Amino acid sequence: MGAICQIMADSTCDFTPQMATELGVTILPFHYVEAGKPDGGLSGDDDLFQTRSAHEFYDAIRHGAMPITSQPSQLEYDEAFQRAYESGVPTVLFCISSGLSGGYEGARMSLERLREQHPGEEIRIYVVDTLVASTPLTLLVQEACQKRDAGLNAEQLAQWAEEARYFLHTIFMVDNLDALHRGGRLPKGVAVIGDALDVKALLHFNLDGTLGIRGVARGRKKGLRKIVDFFEKTRELKPYGHVCCVGDADAPDDGYAIASELHEFDPELAITRPTIGPTIGSHVGPGMVSCCFWGKDRRQDKQITRVKGVRNSK
Repeated sequence: MGAICQIMADSTCDFTPQMATELGVTILPFHYVEAGKPDGGLSGDDDLFQTRSAHEFYDAIRHGAMPITSQPSQLEYDEAFQRAYESGVPTVLFCISSGLSGGYEGARMSLERLREQHPGEEIRIYVVDTLVASTPLTLLVQEACQKRDAGLNAEQLAQWAEEARYFLHTIFMVDNLDALHRGGRLPKGVAVIGDALDVKALLHFNLDGTLGIRGVARGRKKGLRKIVDFFEKTRELKPYGHVCCVGDADAPDDGYAIASELHEFDPELAITRPTIGPTIGSHVGPGMVSCCFWGKDRRQDKQITRVKGVRNSK
C-alpha cells in the first residue's frame, strides 16, 4: 500500500538528517552567505549541519562572521513541487513563518505556476504558513508525521496544521540581540538597551508570525529560570501529551540544564533536543536557547501582539 501523504518542510525546522530520514520528511534547504568575502566566508546550503558542524558554524560567528540568509529559489520550489506532482502522492509543505521570511510566498507562487501548467487538473499539494520557525516548527512537523501515520490525508493534515499552530507555545532567549536587529527582526532600541544592561529578552511568536517579547531577565541564569517557569505554568497535556522541544545554538549545557529541570517537573516528558540550524542561527547567533510545547489556544493570550518596527525579510 502506497503512502497516503508525504511531508515536506523547509530547513528551518531544525531536524537532523537522521530525523528527516526516519520520519520520511523531505527537506528544502535555505541558504546562507557572508557577503563581501573573497573566499565565500561562512557560506553554504542549510543542509542540517552535514557540510560543517554546528560548533564550526557558530564559532565562525563568534569570531566575527555575519552570514545573511535566503529562501529556496523559485527553481528549487518548482523542482520540488514537480517531483511531488510526478510521484502522485498528495503532499504538504510546512513553511517558515511568513512574518519572518518570504519562503511561504515563494512556495505559493511556485505552486500556482504548477497549477497553470495543468489546467483543470486537481493538484493535491498544500502549502502551510506555520507562523513559527525553528523549535516550534520541529515540534509541529513531528506531530504532523504522527497524524500522517494515523491516516490523515494531505488536505486534512494541512487543515490540522493551520489550527494546531496556535496551540504551540514558544519562549526563547538569545545571547545577543544585535543579530536579530541587523536582520530586521527586532527594532534597534530593544537590541541596544537589552545588550547594554545585560537584560535578556525572552521572545516568542506573535499570532501573525512575527517576534514578540514575552518578558526580560537580568542575566542569563535568571533568563533560563524564566524559561522553565513559563513551561511549568503554561503547558497543557491535552491533546498531545508529555512532549516538549528544547533547542540550542551551540549552547548544549544550557539546553540540557533546561531539559533536566523539565524532567524533574514531569518525569514522563519526552524531550526533543535539536540544534538550531544555520538559517535561524544566522539571525539569533550562538547561545540561543528555546523551549516549545503544546498549550492553550494562543489566540486567547493578550500578551501576544506585534513588536513595533519588525519587518519581513528573507
